[in-house]
Amino acid sequence: MDQATSAARSHLPMLLSGPQGSGKLHLARAIHAWSHRSNGPFVVMSAIGTPEKLQQHELFGGANGVDSSVGGNPEGALSAAAGGTLVIHDIDLLSESARSSLVQAIKDGTYFRAGESQATPLEARIIATTQTERTDLLGDLAQLTLHLPSLSDRIEDVLPLAAHFLAIFADEAGVEPVGFTADARRWLVDEPWRGNVRELRERIKQAVRLAGNGAISAEALMLSTEGDEVPSFKEAKRAFETRYVEGLLRRCGGNISRAARLAKKDRKDFYDVIRRTGVDPTQFRN
Repeated sequence: MDQATSAARSHLPMLLSGPQGSGKLHLARAIHAWSHRSNGPFVVMSAIGTPEKLQQHELFGGANGVDSSVGGNPEGALSAAAGGTLVIHDIDLLSESARSSLVQAIKDGTYFRAGESQATPLEARIIATTQTERTDLLGDLAQLTLHLPSLSDRIEDVLPLAAHFLAIFADEAGVEPVGFTADARRWLVDEPWRGNVRELRERIKQAVRLAGNGAISAEALMLSTEGDEVPSFKEAKRAFETRYVEGLLRRCGGNISRAARLAKKDRKDFYDVIRRTGVDPTQFRN
């Protein structure tokens, strides 16, 4: 957070790295909000799924009537973010030519839109994100870098984030947030959170729907359901069993005997539970 608040005072381009779901876009939005550009636009351009031949157009845009067949935003992301911040999500998925053009535009402070001979001032601050460990994605530009670790590497963030998401989703649902049971707090800290902050957010969201005005229990957090309808007791029990079995097998590296001992169940009985849930123990073996 200290690095992020310091970065908010800078004009330099920035590279945010970290695993999927770790909160890079949320942090980029916070940096924008803390900066002197906070009243300007916050624009996100995702490189995911953008064909290489369209990437230059998506970034720089084009004059009226030029490349009109490509769709998307004809003015370009740089123009849309003028006076604010442009986040290029997963910049490593941009083509080498698109990244080179972007780096040159940042160096020059101007860029050319397709079909125009007059340069356009670059007035957006650039923040790029990546899931990789590459440090060359913004070339040799003077830049700031910040790595956002996996949630499992910053356990101290889990409970504050859980409380934050609980307040948000309780307000959306019109219920009074009571908090988490002791078992739930213990489980939240022990969970590996392979989906990082994104998984935690979704888990809290579904738990609020299930718990209503009550305290959030470990069972509610383990349940997985789709849609806004509360599942039947049978569905809830099955979802709980599935999450419970997956959690145990993950911690035991797929070792059924060890997982059964932790569950205080006979190995045969525990194997019956595994078969009932349809969980494949082999996917948790190292």
